[in-house]
Amino acid sequence: MPLSVPRHAAVIFSGGLDSSTAAYQLAADGTRLTLLSIDYGQQHRTELDHAVTIAAQLEARHHVVDLRSLGALLEGSALTDRNVDVPDGHYAHETMRSTVVPHRNALLLDIAVSVALSEGATAVVFGAHAGDHPIYPDCRPQFLAAFQQMVAVANEGHLPPGFAVFAPFLHLTKADIVRIGAGLGVPFELTWSCYRGGTVHCGTCGTCVERREAFCLAGVADPTEYAAAWAGA
Repeated sequence: MPLSVPRHAAVIFSGGLDSSTAAYQLAADGTRLTLLSIDYGQQHRTELDHAVTIAAQLEARHHVVDLRSLGALLEGSALTDRNVDVPDGHYAHETMRSTVVPHRNALLLDIAVSVALSEGATAVVFGAHAGDHPIYPDCRPQFLAAFQQMVAVANEGHLPPGFAVFAPFLHLTKADIVRIGAGLGVPFELTWSCYRGGTVHCGTCGTCVERREAFCLAGVADPTEYAAAWAGA
């Protein structure tokens, strides 16, 4: 975490619950936002439309970066390879490993750091949280520490004072994020989580199950429309 609230931050912004809550929290603290959504050919590209809508709500500068040609090369992940089915179930299940996109956060954060330094921002923010750690190695504290060190070395002599890469929810649960977002007035109904895309959340993939569970544990009404009933209800 930075020692003080950043005056200008570049945010990896998927249009999902986590990144939207991070953006609203920064905006509430008076931080100027540059929101970066990445089109890497993900099957759930629906999230990009939601990102555009929420960015407009925040009246924030928003860029959609086109990496579709790269995504076409990323075979074997359920998020980028249409020959791999998106699994149902909880993130604790081994099947969720098929949703890993190799080196994804490092790639996205590299882009964000470049944009941040070009625009004079003093921070890069992404929405990794504690629930991501078992499945996604690039959401762990070890990854963030290593990435911060890489940024410092790669940009030695060119970083503005206090420049930081941070994940404000790194040690929080998804339910914690829902509580924070509810307090900030995040329009949860406009956010997107489902890895299957479509017009409504499927309700059964890992991200949908995690989303439903988070609202339940947080004691916050879930405004999301799901195609399937929840076995945990």
